[in-house]
Amino acid sequence: MTDPQEALARLRAELDAIDGELVDMAARRQGIVAEIGRLKRRHRQPTRDYTREREVRELARARAARQGLDPDLGERLVGAMIEASLTSQERDRLEALGAGAGRSALVIGGAGRMGRWFTEFLATQGWAVAVADPAGPVAGLPWHADWREPARTAELIIVAAPLAATAAILEALVALRPPGLVVEIGSIKAPVAASLAALREAGIAVASIHPMFGPDVRLLAGRHVILVDIGAPDAQAAARALFEQTSAALAEMSLQQHDRLVAWVLGLSHATNIAFFTALAGSGRNVGELAAFASTTFGAQLRVASRVARENPELYFEIQSTNPHGLEPLQALAASAVAVEQAVAAGDGAAFSALMRAGARYLEEPQA
Repeated sequence: MTDPQEALARLRAELDAIDGELVDMAARRQGIVAEIGRLKRRHRQPTRDYTREREVRELARARAARQGLDPDLGERLVGAMIEASLTSQERDRLEALGAGAGRSALVIGGAGRMGRWFTEFLATQGWAVAVADPAGPVAGLPWHADWREPARTAELIIVAAPLAATAAILEALVALRPPGLVVEIGSIKAPVAASLAALREAGIAVASIHPMFGPDVRLLAGRHVILVDIGAPDAQAAARALFEQTSAALAEMSLQQHDRLVAWVLGLSHATNIAFFTALAGSGRNVGELAAFASTTFGAQLRVASRVARENPELYFEIQSTNPHGLEPLQALAASAVAVEQAVAAGDGAAFSALMRAGARYLEEPQA
């Protein structure tokens, strides 16, 4: 009779071998992807082919079904490979174009999470990147504790500092009069509006953008970068050029439009999750106990809220408190919670249903 432990060890060894084969095949796939990317660049074809992606996903679902597997599993497997391929092709494209080759860039706040994202993004394009950050150096990059001296010669300056610090940096740049393009990336524009205007009026090339994604993002497909119109079209075009060869969606709007939009897109979503985990923390229930019996909806909400809870509280407070349009969505959220509470407390099923039907109608409206 076979020893159960020996049988288990043998089966685990088979799994290890299969896992190794999967990784080896993924590497072979990436090699083919790299060749496809080179062909696309040579013939000036776009990186992404949505028709082909759909075909690959459908083929994976069909093949999984034939093998007795869940078609969703087949699609998830190739979906991960597609995303890895797109990320690789996007990086290779930027490296091949080398838009920043031979040019110098300085990332003020480059030791922060978003600052590090920009150091990697610019380096991929061939920029010679240096970091200025009192928090300390970034491995492999020239570092300056004070940004003023390197800013005198940098051809591109990215200001990736907290909002209060950003305003002070921009004001100091007015007197310094750097020769390069200054790009500010803050989440709220009202606190830096006067400083941006002062730079523009001093004849300094300055642009304001807002990457609508976090520092963990590698593939820019499906991500948005907002270009904020501050009355400096040449500088805005130069900032746009940093992202034009990526798959990011670029949108232009006024400073006021930006802050109104962000109040709802960031402010409301952040506040909803903060309210969610604050309610749970005050419930007296152990989160592990709740998660063990989580519904699909609760599990999904818990995952999002967990990510929000780990973010920088000072940054999130800045987003909430410095936006002149920030209170409107918070008041709407509070009023909505009261409406739900009142309907439940009164046993008013009609009012509760009306809230859900109104939400369904709103969410089913065609997207712009």
